Amino acid sequence: MDLERLRCFVAVAEELHFGRAAQSIGLLPASLGRHIRLLEEDVGVPLFHRTTRNVELTPEGFELLDEVRTFLAQADAIETRLRSHGRQKSALLRIGAIDSAAAGLLPRLLHDIRQSLPGVAVQIVEDRSIRLLPRLLSGRIDLAFVRPPDQRNAALQFDHLVYETAVVAMPAQHPLASHAMISIADLSGASLIVPDRRTRPHSYDLTMRLFSDSGVTPQIGQMANEKQTIINLVAGCLGVAIVPRWTSQLGATGVAFKPIVLVEGAVLKSLPLSVAYLRNVRNPARDAVLAMLRERSEDYLKSA
Repeated sequence: MDLERLRCFVAVAEELHFGRAAQSIGLLPASLGRHIRLLEEDVGVPLFHRTTRNVELTPEGFELLDEVRTFLAQADAIETRLRSHGRQKSALLRIGAIDSAAAGLLPRLLHDIRQSLPGVAVQIVEDRSIRLLPRLLSGRIDLAFVRPPDQRNAALQFDHLVYETAVVAMPAQHPLASHAMISIADLSGASLIVPDRRTRPHSYDLTMRLFSDSGVTPQIGQMANEKQTIINLVAGCLGVAIVPRWTSQLGATGVAFKPIVLVEGAVLKSLPLSVAYLRNVRNPARDAVLAMLRERSEDYLKSA
């Protein structure tokens, strides 16, 4: 059975949307649809109910999904083992990461992987959590540093790592940039740059809660999803943004990052970061990195 068709099936089953599924695995929607049709011809039954508005798994699709996930995980494990017996005796570990983790955590972790696991080659995939998790489920990456979703797939294990501290990013020439700390009240009337909640729910909700808890009405001036884009807009004096502290390591110029001071009794909201991976799948390289992460987490996460 064609592995690419099976990966397409899992992607559509997770997203229940052909466009998003195609984007998550780097295919055109037409190509993805062709793979699904060919798979349905192979198995002899429809796997999805399709309407103009909805995509749903058929009973046969539900029954097949867990088996396909297990099969793909086994296939990837075999591939990893074969690579380990290759000429260079190296294993490939595919790590996904959201942007702040890629900037703040991965450099230290990758340094230690090179020092302690010289036989492991690492491939980095940087993306949003909503796109990394389907890749993890389909076996296209081995572990991912993500924001844990409210609804979690039972096939995935989420190990909490840290709550990333939120800071205010503002233009370096902003009148408040000389302040040691910024209160949310200071930002009353400021134009905010925020992500779309559909793609970055944790970041969006964090900003809205901070303003709500401080009794300040947020003034959203611009929406942007990528952290680098948000920081560039801040540098261009188009507004201010609430971002994880690790974002300050993206190398932006013309941007000041300021700690947030809250009113008495309030609790600073923060962003959860977890490492996610498939349960019940043996991957020696992945497991070695997870052990390293647990052993040295205090060092990796102290600046979050």
